[in-house]
Amino acid sequence: MTQSVKTIDVTALGEILIDFTMQGVNSQNMNVFAQYPGGAPGNVCVQVSRLGGQVAFMGKVGLDMHGRLLKTVLDQEGISTRNLIEDQEHFTTLAFVSVDENGEREFSFARKPGADTQICFEELDLNELQQAKIFHVGSLSLTAEPACSTTLQAIDFAKKCGALISYDPNYRASLWPDEETAIEKMRSLISSADLMKISDEETELLTGKADPEEAARALVEQGVTIAVITLGKDGALAATKDFVVRAGGFKSQLADTNGAGDSFWGSFLEQIARSPIEPGQLDSKTLGQMLENANACAALTVQKPGAIPAMPAAAEVNAFLEASGRKAAF
Repeated sequence: MTQSVKTIDVTALGEILIDFTMQGVNSQNMNVFAQYPGGAPGNVCVQVSRLGGQVAFMGKVGLDMHGRLLKTVLDQEGISTRNLIEDQEHFTTLAFVSVDENGEREFSFARKPGADTQICFEELDLNELQQAKIFHVGSLSLTAEPACSTTLQAIDFAKKCGALISYDPNYRASLWPDEETAIEKMRSLISSADLMKISDEETELLTGKADPEEAARALVEQGVTIAVITLGKDGALAATKDFVVRAGGFKSQLADTNGAGDSFWGSFLEQIARSPIEPGQLDSKTLGQMLENANACAALTVQKPGAIPAMPAAAEVNAFLEASGRKAAF
């Protein structure tokens, strides 16, 4: 297939949804939830866009109040919604999120089925795959049909068009029939990925290796060009076939961790998209700097509640880096 001119830095396919995040209790001692736009691929898109990248989103929402809000948010962020499809038959997926005193989250989903699971390959305008430098997917789209088959077809098409494939699996146990199925499906995309991120909590699930460095090397052995493991407050590490590099985290006042990993990965993908050097040719110093810049984005994101509303813009990240004695990056 002839490769077209790449005018889109990142095209992402997957879920965009509403995170109803617990905000405490009201005067009747009932839990109060705030409506935040979210969903991992959507979060990644917003972070790339806020750092100056050109972005397109592919997904499906319900023809309802939540779907309209999500479209408005993406439009306001300058993200193409040509492939955001409104479904008259299925409701926009909702996630109810409780956050403990350490900022850690617990999820409960209203998605049986959610509109995001109903997207079909035949519905997509493939121009936004042809134009993408990077095509990004998560793992929630693998949990149900037809979204699973659509994801696989889109990856195959994007690869043939010369896009780098980015994969960031997020394990949500309640969305899978059992852990064995989740492991099988989530691992099935590893061999397709050029760029892959997992958290230190997912290393054993995705690779069978508990140690983050061993897990990253295991992903590279399966064909991943750059495998990244996020380490929470301790930063992140990345492995290539030639080296492993680490970058420490930044001290940050914690509101909640929702969206931190997506902010990190959106920042990393934006840097990869504008780099003149192919991912497999990056040296350890350059890759380490990319990780550090991405850590800065995550550190800013956890200071605010919600996912999309908390994603920092380029000026904010640059000011944070310079205040920490680093160079501006965006």
